[in-house]
Amino acid sequence: MIAENIAKIKSIIPDDVQLIAVSKTKPIEDILEAYHAGHKVFGENRVQELTEKYEALPKDIQWHMIGYLQSNKVKYIAPFVHLIHGVHSLKLLKEINKRAKNENRVINVLLQFHIAEEDTKSGFSFEEVKEILENGEVSALENISIKGVMGMATFTNDIEKIRNEFRTLNNYFLTLKGHFFKYNDEFSIISMGMSGDYEIAIEEGSNMIRLGSSIFGERNT
Repeated sequence: MIAENIAKIKSIIPDDVQLIAVSKTKPIEDILEAYHAGHKVFGENRVQELTEKYEALPKDIQWHMIGYLQSNKVKYIAPFVHLIHGVHSLKLLKEINKRAKNENRVINVLLQFHIAEEDTKSGFSFEEVKEILENGEVSALENISIKGVMGMATFTNDIEKIRNEFRTLNNYFLTLKGHFFKYNDEFSIISMGMSGDYEIAIEEGSNMIRLGSSIFGERNT
């Protein structure tokens, strides 16, 4: 069933949209089913679970950290994480850079923006990002690579609200691209859209979606 779900989703999303299979709470067997179907990009939202799965599963899997990341836990994923989605503060950027330097590697990150009305979702404001990019602190961090932006819409049935929030994130991306990353081809990712709203996200410019229940079924508790 998992393999069929992945095949179905990939058949309907554009070729330039990357699918992150959100495997949080899912057992190794489910991830291996997806892996053997040819999918090798997975997202986790807890550091301990991510490190355990990294140790247990094939090493050609590309692991994405998609949840809230505390600075004191960066060290555990720094040796292997491919992309950190939820970078929500300058402090966290600096810690990722420090740990990446210790591992002699560059870690890819996305800047997370707070686009939803819910206070429980974290992220930068646009003004905060503008300020840290203008003052030069980020450009001094040589062991991170900012690949783009990430955001989560309000959990609601109001499609227009969701659409407007995604549109806002797309506008943030375009503005940053034009002003700060104009000659940086690697700044290219707009990560937005989950199982309940990914079709709207794609319509509004997303090129990276994070799907869990659409692939694996409802979350295990």
